[in-house]
Amino acid sequence: MSEPIASLGDAEALKASSPKLPGAAQQSAAPIYAALDLGTNNCRLLVARPDRSGGFRVVDSFSRIVRLGEGLAHTGDLCEDAIGRAVAALAICRDKMAARGVTRARLIATEACRQAANGGRFLDRVKRETGLDLEVIDRATEARLAAAGCASLADPAAGGVILFDIGGGSSEVVWLERRGGGPGALAMRAWASLPVGVVTLAERYGGVKVTTAVFEDMVAEVGRLLEAFPERETLAASLSDVHLLGTSGTVTTIAGVHLGLPRYERRLVDGQWMASTDVTRVVESLKEMSYDQRCQNPCIGPDRADLVLAGCAVLEAIRRAFPVARLRVADRGLREGLLVEMMREDGVWRRRGPRRRGRRS
Repeated sequence: MSEPIASLGDAEALKASSPKLPGAAQQSAAPIYAALDLGTNNCRLLVARPDRSGGFRVVDSFSRIVRLGEGLAHTGDLCEDAIGRAVAALAICRDKMAARGVTRARLIATEACRQAANGGRFLDRVKRETGLDLEVIDRATEARLAAAGCASLADPAAGGVILFDIGGGSSEVVWLERRGGGPGALAMRAWASLPVGVVTLAERYGGVKVTTAVFEDMVAEVGRLLEAFPERETLAASLSDVHLLGTSGTVTTIAGVHLGLPRYERRLVDGQWMASTDVTRVVESLKEMSYDQRCQNPCIGPDRADLVLAGCAVLEAIRRAFPVARLRVADRGLREGLLVEMMREDGVWRRRGPRRRGRRS
């Protein structure tokens, strides 16, 4: 059964997953929320307070590439170096939440912790060394949160969107169908979580020197996984009224390169529309770059240079499976979905309401 994006989440589960943070203020006149996403490649934090317009205002953020899933596909375990990088980043997140007086938080971990044989021991170490209690979410929850975080960027004139989130260890693809107007108009019609991401593909095929043949092999692997997408034939008949909506480092990088930015700027990338021909042009240009050229590109850099073509291969497989004319780029995702769900469950926008205006004399 499809589920409206406006009413996602379970109140008691969300409240139970909001741990007391070490050193954080537990009472505040204005609630301050934190969302932490520890993925296979990145550790990201967003701290925000609700505003009067039904949204939220970011007061702090943090992002660091930790490559928690490094070597996981080969060994089945999180390696010690990756664990050390993740714990160090999480300690910074803890300090930021404490400094901001966060009153409610949800701290999630995704594919690397789902897969790793030593994932439980890693979470115990995180709790012991940082005081943070991470929640490992399942793939259905990950898809739902991505939808909640990005749905506001869907074209209101479109009949639906194909949302995708290319992660480090998994990639989520969600068909959001429009059911009328208003904030609850989009509903999840079908979704799939693919057990591949930029880290897993780059480790399997190589990310430094990527030939056309290697690139096509990656596309083919992802394409085979997409063949089992639920209701694929029904969706294929609706593609003229659907656009892609992408959230990940891959699509934000492609948008930055497309715009020719001298340095990455979120405000210029988030919400950017790209025609299918523009996406093709940028992907082809990235394939032609050497590893050193990718390192030197200000929208890629050395941290992503060996991963970006793996991400492009996932994107290309999605585009071939669902050929549509437009892509909208989202520099938002799981963290924003977490914040929206927590704030909705707390009813902060209903309580606050519009600000009263005094009369002029």
